Amino acid sequence: MALDFDTKFEPAYGEAVEVAPGVARITVNNPSAFTFHGTNSYLVGQDTLAVIDPGPEDDAHLAALIGAIAGRPVSHIFVSHTHVDHSPLTRRLAERTGATVLAEGPHRPARPLRIGEINPLDASGDTDFLPDVTLADDQLVEGDGWALRAIHTPGHTANHVSFALEGTGTLFSADHVMAWSTSIVAPPDGAMSDYMASLDRLLVRDDRLFLPGHGGPVTQPAAFMRGLKAHRKMRERAIIERLRGGDRTIPEMVAAIYRDTDPRLYGAAGLSVLAHLEDLVGRGIAAAEGEPSIDGVFFLV
Repeated sequence: MALDFDTKFEPAYGEAVEVAPGVARITVNNPSAFTFHGTNSYLVGQDTLAVIDPGPEDDAHLAALIGAIAGRPVSHIFVSHTHVDHSPLTRRLAERTGATVLAEGPHRPARPLRIGEINPLDASGDTDFLPDVTLADDQLVEGDGWALRAIHTPGHTANHVSFALEGTGTLFSADHVMAWSTSIVAPPDGAMSDYMASLDRLLVRDDRLFLPGHGGPVTQPAAFMRGLKAHRKMRERAIIERLRGGDRTIPEMVAAIYRDTDPRLYGAAGLSVLAHLEDLVGRGIAAAEGEPSIDGVFFLV
């Protein structure tokens, strides 16, 4: 199935944009190759609110959130994962509102670091974050006129969680599923095997609208996720073909597979290839000289 990305998006920085009944989106002015036009925060409810993903440390965005809250009580702050574009502003917003902070848990890698291994994504993790409440998988949190169900969706990060707005068919998919791009899955922060399992987890649901952490909504989520799965399987086949053709290192594979990609993303592309290779090694399809690593040597079994 072809994957049709939707890159049409008006960020309306600083403004609360209604995107579903009882749901407003406020986008941070932090555009980049990885955040698209910026990070989306969401307000849920009418009288007493929940906030999903307050965003990065940004004074203007904090002021925009407080302005959109407009004096209403905020009972809960939900955090999808602990990358620095999603969670750091939680601390100041919680201090201002007195809200309870809920998340899957603190930042951590998807697997233990190997001897001598350096996490290239250290700077992207909010390692200071600690929730007040640790959310179990499938846990339902009820507020004033709304209820959010936590659905653990590891892959992009180990602690990634999506939130289903009960009774509406709407799911806040954060960075797991986005209309504008594929999600970055980069070891050791993330794991491809976890990511694919999380797609399957959401595919058995009947959600009709995804509201992601960046960009606009996913309006046909089941078809889009099938496309995401096909895209990842295509990448896997390309990696296997490069190994069969004699490539042994990740830079060789990136140069061939991602030749039409923005060079600024080559580092992320290399980590994505590593994620696939770790998965292939785990399934016994490929092997590495020593532990799989970004500078490792790989071959087919």
